Amino acid sequence: MAAHTDKAQILVPKLRFKEFDGEWRMSQFGKLYKFYTTNSFSRDKLNYESGKVKNIHYGDIHTKFQSYFYLNNEYVPFVNDDLDLSKIKDEAFCKIGDLIIADASEDYADIGKTIEIIDINDEKVIAGLHTFLARPFSKETYIGFISYLLKSWNLRKQIMTIAQGTKVLGLSMGRFSQLKLNTPSLPEQQKIASFLSAVDEKIQQLNKKKTLLEQYKKGVMQQLFSGDLRFKDENGGDFPDWEENKQLGTLTYKVGKKNKNNIQYPIYSINNQEGFRPQSEQFDGLDSNDRGYDISLYKIVDAETFAYNPARINVGSIGYSYDLKRVIVSSLYVCFKTKDTLEDLFLLAYLDTYSFQKDILRYEEGGVRQYLFYDNFSHIKIPLPTTQEQQKIANYLSAIDTKIETVNQQINKTQAFKKGLLQGMFV
Repeated sequence: MAAHTDKAQILVPKLRFKEFDGEWRMSQFGKLYKFYTTNSFSRDKLNYESGKVKNIHYGDIHTKFQSYFYLNNEYVPFVNDDLDLSKIKDEAFCKIGDLIIADASEDYADIGKTIEIIDINDEKVIAGLHTFLARPFSKETYIGFISYLLKSWNLRKQIMTIAQGTKVLGLSMGRFSQLKLNTPSLPEQQKIASFLSAVDEKIQQLNKKKTLLEQYKKGVMQQLFSGDLRFKDENGGDFPDWEENKQLGTLTYKVGKKNKNNIQYPIYSINNQEGFRPQSEQFDGLDSNDRGYDISLYKIVDAETFAYNPARINVGSIGYSYDLKRVIVSSLYVCFKTKDTLEDLFLLAYLDTYSFQKDILRYEEGGVRQYLFYDNFSHIKIPLPTTQEQQKIANYLSAIDTKIETVNQQINKTQAFKKGLLQGMFV
């Protein structure tokens, strides 16, 4: 693949396979594709059990379906049998090469999101609520190319420009028809589509690997914390029986000295994905200083400290500081440390169990919004092996986490590679 720097040829991509040259051709979307009728069936008109016709809902385009749509690979609902489908014209049923475009979204990132029908297994499928059905009527496009072209930055800018609305963004067929598409020869389209689909396949494989590792960890955790799966001690013998469940109040203690001197320590937040995270990364480059908050009220957090949001612990907003030193968090957070009889990483793993989630629901209090402050948190009971067995359990689960994180980094790297390709391989 070669890089082009000739600025005079504006319709030449920056990245290109070396066997191709010459400028791409510009066409309007409406000169290559024709729109056909879609339906307006809501979710309550669909089911996943039985039916004669399947329906592509715009919500599934946003959240589930792959860009290359293979019916056998996707979980697509049926239209309820009690609905009259006799008036649906043959032309309204999806065909291979069709584009199904989501014409509504709450944000610019997903407006105009598109899937391309690669195979529908000779079944009857229709495009549903808030979608456009576009079918090529010329022989100027290769199946699989346009769905990638519509993800390129040039097309994304055009689509975001024509989107209208305040709370919900929408697209019109008329405006969409005027989108300017730059396309190369069919052989080059095929080469680009095949290359990018191989990258997508790699991402899908990595995502599947990550999911399997997460499922394995979940299963192992259930066995470990129930005592069904036990480790041996250093001599190959059995560890002692676990103590009766202990209240967290006997195993932990509150911390959280106020930043009274208003020292400019790094400001952190807690989220349900990463735990501790620099606040500026969480809130578009701004932290509490930038927003004028009084950080003298914030709590100082040192290494080996737990912190959680009492209003969001039910969705996993709890973190462990590991070796972070001298950072501050909002005064709203509950901060605590463990006593010698409880290993930090053992507790961190237990906080991710279904048993702990049930206890959160049991001990939360409040009206419209539920909270779990330390007083109630301290009443939660957990199983307690010896510290040596706790370490074994924690180390085993940490090893799985390391594998998951390695795969996650591979996913992020491959996605970044794909993003660069989408920017460089299209005009």
